Amino acid sequence: MEPRIIDGRDDFAQWAIDRANAILTDQGSDLATAARNGNEVQIGETAKALGQAIVDALLEAFDGLAGDE
Repeated sequence: MEPRIIDGRDDFAQWAIDRANAILTDQGSDLATAARNGNEVQIGETAKALGQAIVDALLEAFDGLAGDE
């Protein structure tokens, strides 16, 4: 995603919504496919990838809020 200036709570909320939508678009279909196939290993792997994408987004937000101290 492109850098974004966050001036307040509303800007941060919109960023979070946009980021969540991007994560679900990228990762969600893989998880749905794995669930339809019923492959437990594939479900676990895709769920782990989805979780990692969420963690990465949270760290991205934290790094942006913390600045270059």
